[in-house]
Amino acid sequence: MRLRKLTVQNWRNVTLAKLAFEGRQHFLVGANGQGKTSLLEAAGFLTALRSFRTVEARLVIAHGQAGAAVACELEHERLGDTTVTIKLGADGKEVWCDQERIIRLTDYVGRFPTVVFSSQDQLLVRGAPGARRRWLDLALAATNPEYLFALQTYHRALAERNSLLKAGRDGAELAAFETQLVPAGARLIALRAESVDVLAAHLGAAYARIAPAAEAAGLAYAPDFAQPDEGAFAAVLAAGRERDGLLKTTQRGPHRDDLEFTLDGHPAREVASEGQQRSLVLALRLAQAAWFQERTGVPPVLLADDVLGELDPERRRRFWAALDPTLQIIATGTSLPDDAALGHWQVFRVETGHFAAIA
Repeated sequence: MRLRKLTVQNWRNVTLAKLAFEGRQHFLVGANGQGKTSLLEAAGFLTALRSFRTVEARLVIAHGQAGAAVACELEHERLGDTTVTIKLGADGKEVWCDQERIIRLTDYVGRFPTVVFSSQDQLLVRGAPGARRRWLDLALAATNPEYLFALQTYHRALAERNSLLKAGRDGAELAAFETQLVPAGARLIALRAESVDVLAAHLGAAYARIAPAAEAAGLAYAPDFAQPDEGAFAAVLAAGRERDGLLKTTQRGPHRDDLEFTLDGHPAREVASEGQQRSLVLALRLAQAAWFQERTGVPPVLLADDVLGELDPERRRRFWAALDPTLQIIATGTSLPDDAALGHWQVFRVETGHFAAIA
């Protein structure tokens, strides 16, 4: 897939930007706070109608504006020349693909893969489990409508069960929502376990290409409830009703799952240096890109948001060398890449939300 034209309106601090991309490599250069990340966020929204910066889509709408919009013109392996328009407003999202309105998200996900490399990704190694779960949910939902449906069903039922717990309702009422919660949760566990195994293999290969040392990198799924069997999950929920009632929230289930990064079998959050942590999250995103292409047959667009500034020259060189040379990449930074071996970049100067092509 190639992104050829991108129009962004009223998206954070970008009032209106129209970019025409030529070639394969594009670089947005400018000081911090000028709109580079906002543009990448808008481009990344194409994949699953989610932001990599916030869980609240309304927060991307510029202050004082009623809505925001993104329009993309694409070359697509399956769909040919394609136009996608996304509108955000107080009433939610509106999506059009080649003049046809998309009604169900499950009919849309998986068509337009992008992978975002963010400077905040390092928190995936050393931060709280919630960030890792969100990454996993976004990655899996972006390519698998079955996963998206199970995730939506699970969280709706979980919210209803928690509401009943806060209201002090009894076990019979809780059981009614558990009939929806249990099969969706069991399916999430099974799909997560299957997908993480594949992602872990891609991550290990990508890390070996990026890191100069010889340690082996791994990724493991750490479910809160390890058995995808519906009967066992139902028993866990039933056994925990008294405790859940006291705490007013559901304590067990896939919403408590985690992922663990390892180096030579040891937890990376405990043993990894700063450089190793950066290499791990870069490898994770490369693994995600390989997995997206493997699942969809569509090469993703890479969106790299100022991720290389703190890498040493050797790791930076290895990262660029590890990228698939056929993929389109849109990168940002406060200064231009200094490695002539990378080839030609189309450059846009960014200042106060305005984008001007300079090379």
